Amino acid sequence: MRYTFYFIPILYMALSGNALAQDNLQTIIGKVTFVTSKNAYVKFDNTNVVKIGDTLQAPNKEKCLLVTNKSSNSVVCLKLNNCQVNKDDKITYVYQVETDNKILETEEIQENIGISFNDSIQAIESTKKKTNYKEKIIGRLSAATYSDFSQVRDDNHRLMTRFSLEANHINNSRFSVETYLNYRQSIYPKDTTRTLSKSDLNVYNLAVKYDVDSTFSITAGRKINYKISSIGAIDGLQAEKFFGNSYIGAIAGFRPDIYDYGFNSNLLQYGGYVGQLTNNKNFRSQTTLGFAEQKNNNEIDRRFAYFQHSSTIFKKFNLFSTLEVDLYNKVNDSVRDNTRITNLYVSGRYRFNSKINLSLSYDSRKRIIYYKTYETDIEQLLDEDIARQGFRARLNIRPFKYVYSGFSYSKRFQSDNQNKSDNIYGYMSLSKLPIDGRLSFTYNMNTSNYLKSNIASVRYSREFWDSRFSTDIYYRFVNYKYTTNVPDFNQHYIGGYLSYYIDRSFTIGLSGEMSKYNNETNYRVNTQIIKRFFMSRKNSKR
Repeated sequence: MRYTFYFIPILYMALSGNALAQDNLQTIIGKVTFVTSKNAYVKFDNTNVVKIGDTLQAPNKEKCLLVTNKSSNSVVCLKLNNCQVNKDDKITYVYQVETDNKILETEEIQENIGISFNDSIQAIESTKKKTNYKEKIIGRLSAATYSDFSQVRDDNHRLMTRFSLEANHINNSRFSVETYLNYRQSIYPKDTTRTLSKSDLNVYNLAVKYDVDSTFSITAGRKINYKISSIGAIDGLQAEKFFGNSYIGAIAGFRPDIYDYGFNSNLLQYGGYVGQLTNNKNFRSQTTLGFAEQKNNNEIDRRFAYFQHSSTIFKKFNLFSTLEVDLYNKVNDSVRDNTRITNLYVSGRYRFNSKINLSLSYDSRKRIIYYKTYETDIEQLLDEDIARQGFRARLNIRPFKYVYSGFSYSKRFQSDNQNKSDNIYGYMSLSKLPIDGRLSFTYNMNTSNYLKSNIASVRYSREFWDSRFSTDIYYRFVNYKYTTNVPDFNQHYIGGYLSYYIDRSFTIGLSGEMSKYNNETNYRVNTQIIKRFFMSRKNSKR
């Protein structure tokens, strides 16, 4: 059943392919000012045409920067799909002259809940205007190969195909479709003893949405709701209704199978949530409070409440927090309604000025216990019910116009002193070199219970032919020191990346890497082809 859904978006693209167009397109170029682990900050001459929820193109032409906030001349972007960008990279934004609604391309299952805040703000603003249903479609089809060649182990090859589609208001109607599919094919030697699956199709997102009106929508299919992302993907129905700046929502359906991520009708789940938006000049926020119950074969697996909040104050301070509290406990057929905090995460970022910003975060997580799924191991899981905690601080500084630097420290710990680690990271990037291009240096040191590692790297990047051709070369040195009897060892990596941007819809890329450890030499070669599709129609007022 899970595989039949795969052909729905493919068929849709085939039927509508003759209508694909690229009319009224404009391009503006921005520059990355600084980068964090999750975000990138891009500066433009002005951001009048950039909309929150749009995606920007990285230097390798992959559309992987989601705009989550903006000012008059800069934007804050969430990095999708492990997007690789560095300071002073050129970022491209392609838009249409007639833009009424945003387009959001699903690149990966996005765990950062903060994007829903900006999406909801735009939804509220749109309800104040006359309802327009304008068809806008973005599709992305990519194929990649990943090959590892070793002198002492079996070679390993993988083929990966990804397809994403965001079809808003098809044929200027109230219907929208979105999907994200991932197909993997592994190639093993004939005499291999591995028992792993050779192929795997995952449907991460496949849903149809119907806008009853500008304030009420119903969604059917598989979809992650970013207001209640703690639940994960939902196979079923979702409904949401806005009342001015307030909203309510409900979900009813099933969880994906815990082993193969397919459809499982035994994993029923349902719940609801309420929320409030604030959108003032100096304060923007979204707060959501919800409840959910998940079952396994009609028996309660988990019951919990969740709280999420994100806000921006004076365009300088960003706050995000989430809390999950389990409300159900069953041991030896004895049910208790005691509470158990399973997830707490708080992060804040303050921008002192255009050259300095500071980020702090704290998290405390416990193992999620599903009382029916793990009923034979409940007592052991509760005995080991220890919170894994973490703290992180990051400082980004631009001391000179073309020099960017940063430092971060993170610590992981728990009460039994297991799984603890300390991590120190620093970087410096130099742009506008006499030979053109950009030079970057990074260093990372990690200390855990059993290992101490030191990793240093240097990378040179350059673009040619009006940024249509990009290249990177790098060297990385790794040193591992074990606290056990395992001998220390060093490892060297040399690699490069090439990409050619044929046009805005077609990109090819090639990367290679050689690693050396003692007398062993390994090679890695990756290739990628990306094809994008675009379509839009004029407004139809309804």
